[in-house]
Amino acid sequence: MSMFSFNSLKKLKIVFLCTLMFGQLLANAQNYPSKTITLVTPFTVGSGTDQKARALAQIISNEYKVPVIVDPKPGASGFIAAQYVAKAAPDGYTILYTTNTTHAANEHLFKKIPYDPVKDFTPVALLFKGYMFLVVNPKSKIYSLNDLLDLARKNPGKVNFASGSSSSRVASELLAQLTNIDIMHIPYKSNPPAVTDLLGGQFDFMFADASTAVPQIQGGKLRALAVSGTSRIASLPNVPTVEEAGVKGYDMSFWNAIYLPAGAPEKITKQLNEMFVKAAESSEMKNQLMKNGEERVVSSPEGLAKFQAAESLKWGKVIRAAHIEPE
Repeated sequence: MSMFSFNSLKKLKIVFLCTLMFGQLLANAQNYPSKTITLVTPFTVGSGTDQKARALAQIISNEYKVPVIVDPKPGASGFIAAQYVAKAAPDGYTILYTTNTTHAANEHLFKKIPYDPVKDFTPVALLFKGYMFLVVNPKSKIYSLNDLLDLARKNPGKVNFASGSSSSRVASELLAQLTNIDIMHIPYKSNPPAVTDLLGGQFDFMFADASTAVPQIQGGKLRALAVSGTSRIASLPNVPTVEEAGVKGYDMSFWNAIYLPAGAPEKITKQLNEMFVKAAESSEMKNQLMKNGEERVVSSPEGLAKFQAAESLKWGKVIRAAHIEPE
């Protein structure tokens, strides 16, 4: 057999296998969903992302009579979860429920990331927007944002903050940039374990997502100094915004969205969009969002792609302005 014919047969085999796989995806799309759906999250159990993912999973499971489970894969700034989903079959049964950490900020925080936030994923739906609380240990002598800033100015490089996500980190770095203070960063896999160490006095302050922080604040386990958005949160109306507390121009939020691996069939992508948008607009989710001062900001798959592109530019600008050097 000549080399030409051998190579030709090899190419035909590859084409046949690709055609077979594509045909199988189309066949699966006709019966979707027919088995367990897995929502992979980049943060630990108990995080704000995890809480909303579990609420959505329950709503969708009840509505469509199909099991939906949440599979947290925390660590490495979301790399582990993002890589896992990027390598999964694009059949609609492995979904990344994530934040701007993996799909807008990481590409500016790291010199190299092990996935492409655009090429490796199929956008499905933008769902929520939320805010963070600047919190300290209630046993500390920091009672206000001004107290924290005074402490940092008197002790340059010695006041520590933690972060369990890029949003959490950049919120603190932006505060430092706008107030000209020198503070030290301590990274965590997620906000809940960071909060545990804050209660143990391991560092001085952090920005924690509202879902994680609100119950701890209301229970007296954390002291809230400010909220990161431009308006106060209804569940804690006495907590001022960072700008109200004296830092002009401060505004920091985060968002949640879902993605499939690249190459997902359009039919499944659109069906998942309808399923998750409907769940996000349910009364159950409305109550949870209201409690934490979060908003529904649902979109089409095309809308998420455009939003992500704009957010990447925005986060890059914020990160550079905060003088954060890529690691």
